[in-house]
Amino acid sequence: MEKLTELITDELMLKAAIESIDPQEPVKVSNVPYPWRLLGCGNYAAVFCHPDYEAYAVKIYAPGRPGLEEEAEVYKLLGQHPAYAQCYYIGNTFLILDRLRGVTFYDSMKQGILITEQAIRDIDIALDYARSRGLHPHDVHAKNVMVNDGRGLIVDVSDFLKQEDCSMWEDFKKAYYRLYKPIASRWIFPVPQALLELVRKAYKWRKKKS
Repeated sequence: MEKLTELITDELMLKAAIESIDPQEPVKVSNVPYPWRLLGCGNYAAVFCHPDYEAYAVKIYAPGRPGLEEEAEVYKLLGQHPAYAQCYYIGNTFLILDRLRGVTFYDSMKQGILITEQAIRDIDIALDYARSRGLHPHDVHAKNVMVNDGRGLIVDVSDFLKQEDCSMWEDFKKAYYRLYKPIASRWIFPVPQALLELVRKAYKWRKKKS
């Protein structure tokens, strides 16, 4: 772990270019130093991995984006659970986490990979577990949950300390059972990203108006 933290502070942090342009959209990464690899981006941070430390994911918060301390507290409260990563190290602007393997629900739809009903149930169970630990799941949507070998995982818990209600997961489940499952039971096909983005932005617009 000491060597990995050195690589992060002496290499990744110095050379990676991470920018938050719109707090409601994923951060932008314009440079990834070799041999690091970008795993994904959220609204607050970008996630990287190093080939010599494949079991870990490094989450770096964009400059000016708050929430690292809150996310670290969430991981502390969650402890060990198969649907969540563990947090191994807390830096000033980064976290070292388990690297969860799988494909996000969003990318599953884009690539034509089946989102199993078991994965949906796994997410429900994991969210109930989080509530039992005093947390309030928030911002759980298709880009923040994954399927791996048919099982569900939650990859972003940064907003689990928020107290306001969030219906994103319940809204996704409604769409899953009313639209996705009836079609997927007969035919699995890739959904164009342009269509997925149109649906995502229309949903965000509708939530703002409601």
